[in-house]
Amino acid sequence: MPISIENRLLAYRLTKPLQWPTSRIIAIPRPTSFVGPGAALRLCTMIGQSGATRVMIVTDAVLVKLGLVEPIRRKLAEAGIDVAVHDGITPDPTYPVLTAGHEAVRAHRSDAILAIGGGSVIDAAKVIDAMAVSGKTPQRLVGVMKVGKPMLPLFAIPTTAGTGSEVTVAAVVTDPVKHAKSAVIDPKLVPMATALDPTLMTGMPKPITAATGMDALTHAVEAYTNLWPHKETAWHAIAAVRMIFANLPRACEHPDDLEAREAMAVASFYAGLAFTKAYVGYVHAFSHKIGGMYGVPHGLGNAITLPYVLEFLQDQRWAQQRLADLAVAIGAGSASEAKSVLAARFIERVRELNRTVGIPEKIDALRTDDIAHIAEAAMIEAYRDYPVPKLMTLAQAEGLLRRMAA
Repeated sequence: MPISIENRLLAYRLTKPLQWPTSRIIAIPRPTSFVGPGAALRLCTMIGQSGATRVMIVTDAVLVKLGLVEPIRRKLAEAGIDVAVHDGITPDPTYPVLTAGHEAVRAHRSDAILAIGGGSVIDAAKVIDAMAVSGKTPQRLVGVMKVGKPMLPLFAIPTTAGTGSEVTVAAVVTDPVKHAKSAVIDPKLVPMATALDPTLMTGMPKPITAATGMDALTHAVEAYTNLWPHKETAWHAIAAVRMIFANLPRACEHPDDLEAREAMAVASFYAGLAFTKAYVGYVHAFSHKIGGMYGVPHGLGNAITLPYVLEFLQDQRWAQQRLADLAVAIGAGSASEAKSVLAARFIERVRELNRTVGIPEKIDALRTDDIAHIAEAAMIEAYRDYPVPKLMTLAQAEGLLRRMAA
């Protein structure tokens, strides 16, 4: 007899506290970071000095066409490295895309991997690396601590400021048959070193700049409002929120503003550090399901969903206090004001930021016939995986989705 959804959620709720000690015990490495204009080439110099002899660049065809990859490939070659380029990564990489990347690494006999691209590319490089050392398929790697063996040296150069994948323990993969996203989670996935180079981000179109920037904001806000705080995650989350509010509109309106681009890259990095320990929440649970079902870009899904979820959380005592903290951090009020007022004001500032950078308020692709299924899948993910501050019922989840539907 199948277990009802209500009983599944209850079981996840009862076992959730057992995960808290584990989250504090597991050591998570932190990549060496090169920051600023020219950081990508400085990282290449370090890779050349590290002993790597056969490096596979994992990227996408658009970045190759734009000419962003060639200077990096050339710099590695000048260091005497045999460099190959695999540019077959697509948004939301599927199992076949990952398998093709693994075959390229194996054919080249690579002894290190350099990811150049956005979150999808870096996530793909992580899983390809794990496949190369473990011999496992992507399906067998989905879950927690499944890599097993030490990874090939992995390096990352993000070309978007949003996912924080260059510093996190997770990689998201897509099942092309079920149209569902899953995560590979293992501390071994954290790259050895990364370059936050704003010169590689100046050509990013405004819609991508906006969506990825709001993705980073979502990481920071969910990490800060969750129930499993760590000492360092609070600082990283608040710093990221401050930097995003101050710099995302500038980066959207003035794409060549290197100072704003660099600040956004660092904010994304900080947000990644925060959520890889404190986790995310309902926004991601909804966005993963909507993205997998309709192909809505992850950052855009997060951006639209974030204020709706914060409205649901704002009357819970812990979440209200944390949202009030964030309001004060961005200069939207003083600590002497009522927490409820500050929390509501922060949510309105999130909506204002969305409007300023061109994020819509609704998800056009969302079909009312799918709402019950999405709500159930999202609640399973949230109850199972995230230390959210307030439990949402299936009815509340469905109501939230209906408000988001165009």
